Amino acid sequence: MRWLRQLLDKQAPRFDEGKLKKLRPLYEATDTFLFTPGIVTAGASHVRDGLDTKRLMGLVILALAPCVFMACFNTGYQANLSYAAYMKSAESEQTQSQPDAVLLSSNIVATPTRPLSSAPRATAGSELLGWRYSIVGEPDPSSFISNFLHGATYFLPIYLVCMAVGGCCEAIFSIIRGHEINEGFLVTGLLFPLTLPASIPLWQVAIGIIFGVVIGKEVFGGTGRNFLNPALTARAFLYFAYPAQISGNKVWNALGATDGISGATILGDVAASGTRLDGLATLNNSNFSLAEHFIGLQLGSMGETSTLCCLIGAVLLIAMGIGSWRIMLSVLLGGLGTACLLNILGGDNSAAMFAIGPLQHLVVGGFAFGLVFMATDPVSAAMTKTGKYYYGALIGVMAILIRDVRRASIATDGDGDIAKGSDQNCGRNTHGTNGFSGGLEILEHPLHVGIDPRLF
Repeated sequence: MRWLRQLLDKQAPRFDEGKLKKLRPLYEATDTFLFTPGIVTAGASHVRDGLDTKRLMGLVILALAPCVFMACFNTGYQANLSYAAYMKSAESEQTQSQPDAVLLSSNIVATPTRPLSSAPRATAGSELLGWRYSIVGEPDPSSFISNFLHGATYFLPIYLVCMAVGGCCEAIFSIIRGHEINEGFLVTGLLFPLTLPASIPLWQVAIGIIFGVVIGKEVFGGTGRNFLNPALTARAFLYFAYPAQISGNKVWNALGATDGISGATILGDVAASGTRLDGLATLNNSNFSLAEHFIGLQLGSMGETSTLCCLIGAVLLIAMGIGSWRIMLSVLLGGLGTACLLNILGGDNSAAMFAIGPLQHLVVGGFAFGLVFMATDPVSAAMTKTGKYYYGALIGVMAILIRDVRRASIATDGDGDIAKGSDQNCGRNTHGTNGFSGGLEILEHPLHVGIDPRLF
């Protein structure tokens, strides 16, 4: 790679003076991405640290790799299940005037509302999947390759839009201020797609990441000066600005836009049940599997469904000295303790969410993802050892309280009707129920009740 090093060194003077001087941040970003910076402290004292910003962000991305893998696999798996059931129902519809709904899994139902095209199966599949059919072929939920490829066709476009649009925002502010482009955006650009549903329009992804980078970070001076997590700021903005595309009982299925395909999550179903006894009945009727949800074979935001992948990421972050085990532990104990207390004290006529046990809270929704990757944000998290314990415990307690108690207070409207619709975390509805897909659930308007914005 000596030739590349020489080429970059030869071009360096062009960016020191002249017309290209303002583009110096772009040159430095390219140079430091390809090679270790050669600039050191000129004074007598020089502290050597083997973990610079570039390596730190690279290790965080490595810890996120299991979640990225699961985002591709599970998104494709759930879509392939929906596709297979839909096609089966469509074929039976040709011989039955009113076909029964087909159960895809414990919480996914597909019922065609229109006859399938009379064209061959490949043509019908192309109509349902669009351009993805030419890449995936005939979806097969029993095939690992088919599941992974199908999921990747949803995740990669969202990721690429985040990196392209958000990266441009970073570059523009760096050029204006004359600062280096910080590698922190590489993590933001990966975290944000993992908190989104597969069906979200790409133009909303672009608007969301622009808002997150500009309002969540750059207006405060850039990386290290922001008190908001840019990825979660972007996610919260999308919920409030475009709730129809970020909530409900259809968006969590990649094929949910197709008439007759839905996929309410278990938290949404329980929250809409009514009382605690109804919630227990919903859990029993759904054949809730703790192991299946721990692995991540459930509907939800693409990268947040697997507690196992989050656990792997937590081990890597702690082993590499990047993530705070104090924060993770205190969030876990605070959340589990609160969930256990509510589950024990809740009466038969209490809120349906009280039926969910502590371990169930941990493996459903985005609690584990928020515990590992959001609460430990090195910029906005507590810095002292004692502060980390209080900070993490408060996150865990508030997350479960808002998920359970706040949901109970608005589960019914003024006429006593159970709220309709559900999402990954807490059953969003048309009456304003808000959920948080970035890890820890926040309802209604978190900024209005003094909750740290990094939680939503």
